[in-house]
Amino acid sequence: TVGTTTEIYDYLRLLFARVGVPHCPECGRVIRKQTTDQVTDDILALAPDAKAIIMAPVVAGRKGEFTKLFADLQKEGFSRVRIDGEIVKLEGEPLTLNKKIKHFIDVVVDRVQLKESATSRIAEGVELATKLAEGRVLVQVLDADGNPLGEGGGKSSGATGGLGVGEHIFSLALACPEHGHSMDELQPRDFSFNAPYGACPDCMGLGQHMEFDPDLIIPDKMKPFDQGAIAAVSSNVKSYFLCQLAAVLKSRGFSLQNCWKDLPKKFQQELLEGIPDEIFTFSYQNLMGEINDHNTPFEGIIPVLKRRLKEAMSESQRLDYESFMTAIECSTCHGARLRPEVLGITVDGKNIQQVCQLPVRECLAFFNDLRLSDRDAFIAKQILKEIRARLSFLNNVGLDYLTLDRAAATLSGGEAQRIRLATQIGSGLVGVLYILDEPSIGLHQRDNDKLLETLKNLRDMGNTLIVVEHDEDTMRAADQI
Repeated sequence: TVGTTTEIYDYLRLLFARVGVPHCPECGRVIRKQTTDQVTDDILALAPDAKAIIMAPVVAGRKGEFTKLFADLQKEGFSRVRIDGEIVKLEGEPLTLNKKIKHFIDVVVDRVQLKESATSRIAEGVELATKLAEGRVLVQVLDADGNPLGEGGGKSSGATGGLGVGEHIFSLALACPEHGHSMDELQPRDFSFNAPYGACPDCMGLGQHMEFDPDLIIPDKMKPFDQGAIAAVSSNVKSYFLCQLAAVLKSRGFSLQNCWKDLPKKFQQELLEGIPDEIFTFSYQNLMGEINDHNTPFEGIIPVLKRRLKEAMSESQRLDYESFMTAIECSTCHGARLRPEVLGITVDGKNIQQVCQLPVRECLAFFNDLRLSDRDAFIAKQILKEIRARLSFLNNVGLDYLTLDRAAATLSGGEAQRIRLATQIGSGLVGVLYILDEPSIGLHQRDNDKLLETLKNLRDMGNTLIVVEHDEDTMRAADQI
């Protein structure tokens, strides 16, 4: 995006991690720090009388062998740790991990039964876990057979960076007292849509997902089915799918000679999504010439295509099916690409996505007028200086209409070149030779003057610029032609 290319987004992540105000994604209430007693009560309420393992998530997604960590834990009296989702003993042979892959290590602090009589023991476990894991405690609830009970939710340090079944994360740092949404101390990585810590879990940080589009599958609504109305499947009337479709159409008083427009809306929806509760009988002749009768429910056009895409053996087959798909905005993050908890963190009333949706000129005005407490203003002083400077550079090269969340791939050549220019000014390099090919192309004269000022700034910083240009103003501004 424009924000990541110019490094402004990196500074925004830092700003929101340091002075952002977290809010509960459900009720919008400001999330404040919890006490050990509050966390203990929340754990007791998870599943009364069930068994639970209290753990301290000490390593979350870091590479290394952690030999010293295991040795220190053993000296402190701990006998078990959970490594990448598997509980192992610390006694015996020293544990050796692959230092080239990321690991998730949780110290097993205690195994308890969640009942009132165990309140003090649970509180001790919470206190010990939070000391080890910087204010965090991970609890896995088990059933009578020792298997994980229920479902986890939120963010944790399981084997893949997400919560496993029956797991719940609590933090003395931040939590909503009503809905229990708990968060760790904020880190810049929590605001990255390219990392599992911040990315929306449903679209994996893409902001959209691909779905089969009925308008692409059936492009001509007036074409009969037996003449290839369904573009994504074979038009051969002897194929298995069309034999079954003929039976489905016949059951509703239609045939393969009908077109999509002839069908009622409800029946169209059934054909797309499937009719699982009804059995249809039809005959089909296979490649060996054998004719067999089939009695099956109708899977549906879109489910059939999803299955075929999943089973596709070659890249060309996959591409063929994907040509009938279109990008749909993610229903969880609505295109914001980040987790709901992350979008609940605000600076002066705006979350990071809302800031990125502002045009550069409005974004610059927002940061110039930013209202922060004295403490937050002191913390954010240097970060804000960098953000304002980079936004000013974008503004000065005539890109004040762009938004920071604009995809870099959608920019014109001239816009991309000026973004790189603004980034170079922001980097503050000296002694660099820059070669520009007609940077004034497509610019209004007002913006052209801003561009020339920018080029002069680059020169004055101690750089050399060679510009290929036909514009008279640019030539007159040059030191040498």
